[in-house]
Amino acid sequence: MQTSVYDERETALGQQGRETSEQWVPPEEVGSDSLAKGLGWFSVGLGVAQVVAPEQLARLIGVQNRPFLMRLLGAREIAAGLGILMQDRPTPWLWSRVAGDAVDLTLLGIALGSEESDRTRLGVATAAVLGVTALDVISSTRLTQERAPIRVRKAITINRPADEIYRFWKDFQNLPRFMKHLESVRMTGGNRSHWTATGPAGTRVEWDAETTEDRPGQVIAWRSTEPADVENWGSVTFRDTSRGTELHVDLAYFPPGGRLGSWAAWFMGEEPGQQLQDDLRRLKQFLETGEIPTTEGQPSGPSRAGVFSRLLRTGERQRR
Repeated sequence: MQTSVYDERETALGQQGRETSEQWVPPEEVGSDSLAKGLGWFSVGLGVAQVVAPEQLARLIGVQNRPFLMRLLGAREIAAGLGILMQDRPTPWLWSRVAGDAVDLTLLGIALGSEESDRTRLGVATAAVLGVTALDVISSTRLTQERAPIRVRKAITINRPADEIYRFWKDFQNLPRFMKHLESVRMTGGNRSHWTATGPAGTRVEWDAETTEDRPGQVIAWRSTEPADVENWGSVTFRDTSRGTELHVDLAYFPPGGRLGSWAAWFMGEEPGQQLQDDLRRLKQFLETGEIPTTEGQPSGPSRAGVFSRLLRTGERQRR
């Protein structure tokens, strides 16, 4: 008897339970995860050294003393390291280390052309960075190639009765009103619906879904049906409390383009956890006040691509 990917997925979810906070990790991920965590600690340690003792570190590796640039690179290392250590699936942060390695190698190459550099020490430092880069690429590639879903869990308290929020969510056609990347949901009959969403870089993805569990005022669960541009499943749980209703959302999906697609989305500033949290804040605003805040016309923060580009420009200015 053959089992589909959906059967295997539901078995895994059943083993861990929908309401737990633990992340199911396939056995093949354990080795990759150990290497990733090791790189995370290395990144934090190196970053702290760059921030605390930039002059000593510059002298150690044989480059000119540029405290501001060294501390900037150290802050990048600390951010990447903490991202790796704090995430269950740190693939984007590992790829950010690879991008950072490219920046470091570029700066070291520039330094090699300077007569003020100690080329012996600089050569040793360059060899060390190349070794670390190889480990970063290996770890990033392994996690990118593993077929494991991205899992997002978020919760929010809304000052409305659970039954009211349940009725609003049960009508899936309401979801695009507060979910920024969801274009439309169309009911197609029975417990089935058709979803259209905007993916990374403005791509459009579509899928059909079926409701797998519906307990009024308590929980709604769904999953996509084959074939789907984005295989996904999830649940939303409604819990009455003295402060209103706790809304717990649990989503899992395989991103378009696999892990590389996930990294590309993160690199351009489209982090799924933050997206969902923003969506839930809009839902809270709408249900409590009848209005949904917009960000049109407001300045947005820089993308990670822009940050790395500025790092390169800063290094070039320091050299001049």
